[in-house]
Amino acid sequence: MRIMVLGGDGYLGWPTAMYLSSRGHDVAVLDSAVRRQYDEELGSGSLVPIESLRTRVKAWREITGAELVCYHGDLTDADFTHDAVKTFRPHAVVHFAEQRAAPYSMIDRKHAVYTQTNNIVGTLNLMYAVGEVDRDIHIVKLGTMGEYGQPNIDIEEGWLEVEHKGRTDRVLYPKKPGSFYHLSKVHDSHNLEFGCRIWGLRVTDLNQGVVYGQQTEQTVLDPRLETRLDYDAVFGTVLNRFAIQAVLGLPLSVYGGGSQTRAFLDIRDTVRCIELACENPAEAGEFRVFNQATEQFSLEELAKLVANSFPGGVEVEHLDNPRVEAENHYYSFVHTALESLGLEPHLLGDTLLTSMYGIIEKHKHRVDLDLLAPSVQWREARDRVAL
Repeated sequence: MRIMVLGGDGYLGWPTAMYLSSRGHDVAVLDSAVRRQYDEELGSGSLVPIESLRTRVKAWREITGAELVCYHGDLTDADFTHDAVKTFRPHAVVHFAEQRAAPYSMIDRKHAVYTQTNNIVGTLNLMYAVGEVDRDIHIVKLGTMGEYGQPNIDIEEGWLEVEHKGRTDRVLYPKKPGSFYHLSKVHDSHNLEFGCRIWGLRVTDLNQGVVYGQQTEQTVLDPRLETRLDYDAVFGTVLNRFAIQAVLGLPLSVYGGGSQTRAFLDIRDTVRCIELACENPAEAGEFRVFNQATEQFSLEELAKLVANSFPGGVEVEHLDNPRVEAENHYYSFVHTALESLGLEPHLLGDTLLTSMYGIIEKHKHRVDLDLLAPSVQWREARDRVAL
């Protein structure tokens, strides 16, 4: 297949591009390099040093003999987006190219507006490009389990059968997102479903959980192929923070009571899920939703897992929660579609013991402790321009 990976320089986009290339697909990578600019803005960066996209692509060609076609530009530029799709003529487009951090979207008005404009407009431009070039192009869109929020009923895979006053219907599962970033993903989902219903587009929306891990079969081939490991309070994940704190001998910082529950997924399962979605496309006019997660843990359970798996023992401390979210809540999600297509999940405990601690130990001298502390408060409505 011909597969275009949007956001192909990112944490997940780069390993996905290499994985698909290694499986025999012709792959194009599109990116604007804006993720690297966020590092400059925040004074942060990947714990694991990463090379430029140009160096990465050159190294991949030297090692494997496979070419990765590159397009440098921004999806908010409609002409660029249209021309890239028209030139490469992919069978599938994997869409990672969005601002992906909830805390970043909650910094202030400017960051909220940027996040929603960048994410929603970019996706709309992609929809129009596919609609004009070839409506058989399958859009595989990275969504998030955070779209659902914390409902008091089981989370189905995107759709819900309802009965009301004696009548029944099938509707998109109700969403209750917890940040302006997650809201942008909800708007994406509704726009994409509309495109399927009106234009006959083919879309798979992958509502992904928190991804952990930094290594795939391809990233370990050469240091130039490594992907990011973010740990700061804006772009880092809770698991990355816990693992780094454990290696450094610091208490694990749990926000609030720790009963908040999240869905999780190994990075090796992410690239496999993308492959399964691409090779088993949605039908024309079908808006298909897969819950792309394999395990769930509360923050307290996650902290205990890290503490029990790390040699030497670890303490746990509780901090005031900077977010606005329910702590004691029901959480259960359906995730059968990808398993039915052949996904064989990895387990979190195995990844921590075999991979993450060693990587962190190797690069622990690069940790900036100030970046671990929460820096964005959900309850503040700041307009830094006005201030």
